[in-house]
Amino acid sequence: MIDINLIRENPELVKENIKKKFQDNKLSLVDKVKELDKEWRELKQKADNLRHQRNKVSEEINQAKKQGKNAKDMIKKAKQIPEKIEKIEGEIEKLKKEVHRILSEIPQIMDKSVPIGKDSSENVVIKKVGITKKFNYPIKNHVELLEGLGIVDFDASAKTSGKGFYYHKNKLGILNQALIKFTIDFMLKKGYLYIEPPLMVKKEVCEAAEDFEAFKTKLYKIEGENLYLIPTAEHAILGMFAGKTIPENKLPLKLFGYSMCFRKEIGSHGINEKGLWRTHQFNKIEQFIFCKPEDSEKYYDELQKNAEEIYQALKIPYRIFECCSGDLSNWKVKSSDLEAYRPTTKEYGEVGSLSNCGDYQARDLNIKGINKKGERLVLHTLNNTALATSRAIVALIENNQQKDGSIKIPAVLWKYAGFKEIKPKEK
Repeated sequence: MIDINLIRENPELVKENIKKKFQDNKLSLVDKVKELDKEWRELKQKADNLRHQRNKVSEEINQAKKQGKNAKDMIKKAKQIPEKIEKIEGEIEKLKKEVHRILSEIPQIMDKSVPIGKDSSENVVIKKVGITKKFNYPIKNHVELLEGLGIVDFDASAKTSGKGFYYHKNKLGILNQALIKFTIDFMLKKGYLYIEPPLMVKKEVCEAAEDFEAFKTKLYKIEGENLYLIPTAEHAILGMFAGKTIPENKLPLKLFGYSMCFRKEIGSHGINEKGLWRTHQFNKIEQFIFCKPEDSEKYYDELQKNAEEIYQALKIPYRIFECCSGDLSNWKVKSSDLEAYRPTTKEYGEVGSLSNCGDYQARDLNIKGINKKGERLVLHTLNNTALATSRAIVALIENNQQKDGSIKIPAVLWKYAGFKEIKPKEK
């Protein structure tokens, strides 16, 4: 959530940020929080005064008893104070929850470099990398290619699990693992700590990670439990440090996690098309960094560079575009997407998303830093997809298809896969 001190000290900055995101309906929330915060502080002062009064009366009772005086009236007065404190604390707790709820709806202060725009149509392409191959023969999409090679089964998965699932067979499964192993080795060489996280997290972690109300329709809830299947390893890595204090000499803390991920993907697009591009279950390797605020811009660039180098090594053409203000999620300071080129659609499709979340996530889960003097540090969190194998496979398969339906495998994967191509009629 956004820092309440920003609203206390500079509400106009917060309102101006809201306007840049074209969310004018939220302007009133700033004033509402100010009112509730004032009321909260007044009640807190009352409660503190009553505690002071309770201590004072207790001391007076002790003195009266020592002097043999009648303390009946003072005792009666003392008994009433805890009830008053309890009542006020109940009101304080209600206000606290309401303030927290509203703060979660107010967008994070964006980086000054974020382009201003109303929606995704105004996102800005930063760069294009790689040569889009020209084919002199009819090409097939990844479903046609994989089914033709006999290395996938979408029909069986539809019967056993429904749309949005798949069976990898033989070399497709091995290729999937080769991508995972290659990316893990790549990130280890970059000096990041490897994490294999739990596949379920509590609601509190989901709420801290993003706008839960907007995202919850995509999450799989475990019935009867306060648990959700993770949509990305980011959530579980974030929750791993909830309530912890990270020493300054451990910063930046660079991690990456491999996991299965699960998303309902309910929305306008749904899960309508057969294939691996949009699925309910997929493998993903996620980068994550905790750092000091002054360093977050530098590590934002580093996370983007890591993802680009992976796609460059796989020789998959891609582009990077930056999210404009209206398309930027409320918990993000800045964000950009990496999109891989698909020759079958002649378009670029998202394969990774980079985010600087500022102190939004760390604040919500009380994750802090501490320096040698014992002073607390505000921490920023950043995350980026290193590789989501399903979409990477789609781009790899479609870009490397041959006239006879075979698939050439990028050289960086040969040692992991144990083969250089997938030929027709292989079962």
